[in-house]
Amino acid sequence: MTIKPPVDMAALRAATQTMPLGDDAAAARAAARDAVLTKPPGALGRLEEIAIWLARWQGRPRPAAEAIRIAVFAGNHGVTAAGVSPYPPSVTAQMVANFAAGGAAINALAKAIGAELIVTPLDLDRPTADFRDRPAMSEAEFLGAVAIGMGVVAPGLDLLCLGEMGIGNTTTAAALCAALFGGEPAAWVGPGTGATGDVLAKKVAAVTAAARFHGRETDDPLELARRLGGRELAAMLGACLAARHARVPVILDGYVATAAVAPLARLRGDALAHTVAGHCSAEPAHRRLLDELGLVPLVDLRMRLGEASGAAVAAGIIRAAARTHNEMASFAEAGVDGKDT
Repeated sequence: MTIKPPVDMAALRAATQTMPLGDDAAAARAAARDAVLTKPPGALGRLEEIAIWLARWQGRPRPAAEAIRIAVFAGNHGVTAAGVSPYPPSVTAQMVANFAAGGAAINALAKAIGAELIVTPLDLDRPTADFRDRPAMSEAEFLGAVAIGMGVVAPGLDLLCLGEMGIGNTTTAAALCAALFGGEPAAWVGPGTGATGDVLAKKVAAVTAAARFHGRETDDPLELARRLGGRELAAMLGACLAARHARVPVILDGYVATAAVAPLARLRGDALAHTVAGHCSAEPAHRRLLDELGLVPLVDLRMRLGEASGAAVAAGIIRAAARTHNEMASFAEAGVDGKDT
């Protein structure tokens, strides 16, 4: 089932409240098959859980992880004027060009798992507004980016990986998380692309200023995403929402991607049930955010690159889960004695 791009914030909010549930019957049949495969119960650990999760959201007892799309969204941020990154905003467009030329880590990782890579730059020559004292995006800009994200969800996908590129977007993620979950703004700030010393202090100051200004205006999760997010974050939110309506399971990448979809969880408790955290980023606040959302990462490799790199690594694990579930023989098929009862 597909959803139309929202015409206003009310339509977007309605779409979050009409999300379909998972297919319990498909999950039960997958669990029944798992119980008779040639292994002790639970011997494949989370691979077994993942196969059943896939079955639930794909609506079929024999799930697949072959048709994988990696969607990377790129955006620029007005808050970089505050000196929050050791890299200039020009790097965002330069890295998009590197993706197009096949020279980035995500190109190699996508090729390694046979995944389709789609990179979408979002008005890189027009950064969002500096959110320290004004909304980052107008309603039209926010909804436009959400709609672009929805557009990457297509029929026939088994799995969607979400990632981003954007100088300054760990500052954006920190500001959004501080507004959504509270606590000291500094606790949500980390080094990102390597901020230390004065640059790190400027990140903390920017997030603190944003919390002070926007906290007086609203506590609505979607409004906070508009005021504090970026176009690439809005696009990931849209992609995640559209994937839920289309019953496509989603792998989230790191801190920024997880922050992007966090407003959905604040609107509806089970909004991220069709997602899995691909990895735990080395960005310190990512683990705190995963805990807030009840997400357990598949891997923890101290990665902090972004660009869906951690999600792509996790996609290989999810493919392994689907293939073992489908290709292993049952005890009866293999002529192996089962567990004594």
